[in-house]
Amino acid sequence: MRILLLVSSMHAGGAERVAATLVNAWSARGDRVTLMPTYSSKGSCFYPVSDAVDLRWLADLAGADAGPARRLLALRRYVRRSRPDVVVSFLTNVNVAAILAGTGLRIPVIVCERTNPAASENVGRALRLARRVTYPRADIVTVQARATVEPFRALVPGIRRLEVVPNPLPPELADVAPAVRGQPASGRKRLMAMGRLVPEKQFDLLIDVFAGLAAEHPDWDLGIWGAGPERERLAARIDGHGLEGRVELAGRTETPWETLAAGQAFVLVSAVEGFPNVLLEAMALGLPCASFDCPSGPREMTRDGRDGLLVPAGDRAALAQALDRLMRDPDLRRELGERAARSVRERYALPAVVARWDELFEAVGAHPDRKGRAVS
Repeated sequence: MRILLLVSSMHAGGAERVAATLVNAWSARGDRVTLMPTYSSKGSCFYPVSDAVDLRWLADLAGADAGPARRLLALRRYVRRSRPDVVVSFLTNVNVAAILAGTGLRIPVIVCERTNPAASENVGRALRLARRVTYPRADIVTVQARATVEPFRALVPGIRRLEVVPNPLPPELADVAPAVRGQPASGRKRLMAMGRLVPEKQFDLLIDVFAGLAAEHPDWDLGIWGAGPERERLAARIDGHGLEGRVELAGRTETPWETLAAGQAFVLVSAVEGFPNVLLEAMALGLPCASFDCPSGPREMTRDGRDGLLVPAGDRAALAQALDRLMRDPDLRRELGERAARSVRERYALPAVVARWDELFEAVGAHPDRKGRAVS
């Protein structure tokens, strides 16, 4: 089967990581896969992409720094010439271009929406309008979590078929055994958080809650990993609570799994998520997790709170109680970590997610014969 996957860039990011994982898996089984970053200039791949994948930069076809119209025409010419069995696209702006480029070509287009409707204001007005006009012309629109389906249907009415496809666990992570967590050699335990230092991640709230627990748990520290515009403000908040040495803004890490595995528990306090990969990966590593029940993803990942402590979104008192339980009870940490790892490694394994993609390919008439050739 010939698959064309479009994504804005291949920089570090959740969509880019999933794109690399999928194209590598499809090409490994014999599909003829082209990965095309559509940004106006070329770049590099932060995540490894197999040599079996045909990596093509739209900038090479449209010309360096070409405007949107020239890139769209170049994309349409490429789709018409290469005749893939299916086009898959990630991210709203790329999805709109993919639908427009495929108009009238009778080639199935599956677009993957990564934006939670609760954060729709983060999408510009013109792009929201373009999404509303074009998405009903896609063969399938996918979202990442069940909780997103009805809100997104209301946001973009007229979609032909709206399906849920979760992100897969990276296969490299699936090969890493969950950690067995005992007392750390240093004697100090660490609560981990990770994400961009932006308001939506609510790390200021987490620092406040930890400040209220620090005296009762003198052997625990908080590590916040990530980079972003909120760093100085968060550092000032740490200083204001007198938590120097107890709370660390550790910066960005190139080895997130090793970093997470060094902790004893993980917490996610975002106001909104599309599909929090970091929570999924922390659970797969065997970290006991506490998470706000924000839209969307944590409720599904934790199976309604059975595999992690699920806290009403924004509830500081409930978050403090959950973290107090985790920090106080090593048996609870061990039980939650073991259950979380078993659960997500089964439900979000790459073969299971690839099988879900095959269902969608079949539904649009691109029939994989599991040997990499399209069959009628």
